[in-house]
Parts: sequence; C-alpha cells; structure tokens
Amino acid sequence: MAAHRKSKQSPLGGQAIRTAATLALASAATATLFEGSGHADPRPTTAQVKAKVDRLYEEAEVATERYNGAKEKADEARAAFDRLRDEATRRTQRLNTARDALGAMATAQYRSGGLDPAVQLALTSNPDQYLERAALAEKAGDRQAAAVTAVRRELAAIRQLRGESAGKLTALRGHEAELRRQKAAVVGKLAEARTLLARLTEEERAQYEAAAAARDGSGASTRADGASGTGAASDSATVRADRSSGGERGPVTAPNARAAEAISFARAQLGKPYVWGATGPSAYDCSGLTQAAWRAAGVALPRTTYTQINAGQRVSRSQLAPGDLIFFYSGISHVGLYIGGGQMIHAPRPGAPVRIAPIDEMPFAGATRVG
Repeated sequence: MAAHRKSKQSPLGGQAIRTAATLALASAATATLFEGSGHADPRPTTAQVKAKVDRLYEEAEVATERYNGAKEKADEARAAFDRLRDEATRRTQRLNTARDALGAMATAQYRSGGLDPAVQLALTSNPDQYLERAALAEKAGDRQAAAVTAVRRELAAIRQLRGESAGKLTALRGHEAELRRQKAAVVGKLAEARTLLARLTEEERAQYEAAAAARDGSGASTRADGASGTGAASDSATVRADRSSGGERGPVTAPNARAAEAISFARAQLGKPYVWGATGPSAYDCSGLTQAAWRAAGVALPRTTYTQINAGQRVSRSQLAPGDLIFFYSGISHVGLYIGGGQMIHAPRPGAPVRIAPIDEMPFAGATRVG
C-alpha cells in the first residue's frame, strides 16, 4: 500500500518556487554588494599617493645603502677568503716538495743498509775514506732533520690557514645573506611604489610628475620603474640628457684642482639613469656617483653614504664649497655633490636621472669636505 501512495504536493507550483529562489539570491547579492561597498577603502588622493611614494623611495634608498654596505663587506670577505685559499695551495705545494725530499732521503738510507757506524768502521779497509763518508752522512742527517722541520712547519701553517678560511667563509655567507635581505627590501619598496602610481589616472599621474619634477629642480618626467642592483641600466630609454637643469653652465670656481675634477666628472654624468647599487659608468645610485666623481679626482671614498660622511672634514651648511659632499635625511641615506650657488649634482631615485638640483629639496643632515 505504501508503494502506491502519492507524495504530498507543495502548495506552491514549480514556477513559484523558482521565482522565490531567484528573488532570495538577488536580495542576498544586493545585501553583499552594499555591505562590501560600505567597507571599501576610499581611493587615495594624488597628494596621499605622492607622500607615500616619496616615503617608499626614501626607504628604498636606506635599503640601497645597506645593500651597498653589505656588498662591500661581502667583496672584502670573498677577497680575503681567496687570498687564504691561494696561500693554502702554495703551502700544500711546498709541503709536497718537502715530503718528496724526505722520502728520497729515507730511500737512500734503506739502500745503504743502515749499519751501525762502529761496525762499518771495523769492516772498512780504508779508515780515512770511512771518516769522510761519515762526515757526509752527518750532513745528510742535518738535511733530513731540516726537511722534517719543514714538513712540520708547512703542516702547521696549512692547519692555521684552513681554520682562517673556514672563518672567512662563514663571514662571507653571512654577508651574502644580508645582501639578499637588503635586495629584497629595495625591490619590494620599488614594486610598492610602482603599484601606487599605477592606481592614478592619467591626469593625476601628470600632476604627480609635475610636482616631482618641480621638487627635483628639473622638467624631466619621473618614472617609478627601477633598478636591478646589477650596476647596469635596466632600460636604455631612461638615459636622457637632462641639460635643462643647468648642465651647460660655465665652469664652477672650485677651491682646488681635485674638487674641480670631481665636479667636472659629475657634470659629464648628467642624464644617466639612477640604478640602485650602480657605480657607473652607465648608471649610478647616489653614493656610487659621488664615489666615482672623487675617484676621477684621485681620491678613494668608501662606498656608502653613512661611511662617506666620515671620509673628510665636517663642514656646516654656511661653509659649503664646491666639491663638498652633502648628506640628507636623519639616516644619512642620500648624498649629492655640491657645485655652488645652492645647487648640487646627484642621482635622485629610480626614474630620475643624474641631474642638478637645489640642496634645499631634502632635509639637510650634514656635509663633508674631502680631497
């Protein structure tokens, strides 16, 4: 009987059920839409984007200088490790030579039979000849003792070199790990800046570029594409002559020939792109440019901003002379080369080529006179 019962029919027809379901889904979607829009972050203004991008560029430059410092230490550790490895190789060669000589002496003694000297004297028919040979044997013994001493000395030196090499290798790996961390920090900051700038409309981007160009003292456009940290320009299109900012002015009156040479070199780099970690000749970061400029004048500067500031005599802002290094921000993360008249040559940031700019565009942190 149960098998023949009819199922209970719904009081609503199939069409009515489908309609109700559709309305319910639509209501849920509408509620979700309003809920989501009610919590959406407001779109940042151009001024807000500019402020955040500028901050990201400053943080990227701090990371760049840390990268430069880590790279310098890694290069020094690698050179020291290579020197120790080469010395260990030379010592090993000398050890092998001493071992061969010692082996030859031992072989000769074995072939001579190694008889007791008194027995050899009793058996010889020519005592004078025996005494002569005994003297030679004594000298040979001295040579053998010297060879043993040489072997022991080389073994001790090699053990010491291997210990020092292991320490240098550990230091090298630590510096390389720091290099990777700072490189990731730079790349991350620059990528975030690019993402922010991409959110601007074309008109807003034009406003941002105009403001950035005004701040840099140049009419060149600002781009957020950046740098590889390899020392070479990532985009040849960024190499542009930026002479409109004063690059064609006459020679600057420098306090000495070296300062004049450094400024002349820096002027010749105008228009070359900023690439983080670069030291020329096709691209530079800020400290790479000042280091290269003074190297051309015969003065060796350290690699980073926070070491360059201690590379000479500190001077106040009122005492600035052409050729002085000017540093900016509390972290000493940016440097330019003063050329007089309140102007400097510097490598500003990714997308902004080497240019002349006013020194008051960034917070002054100190100045150093070198050469």
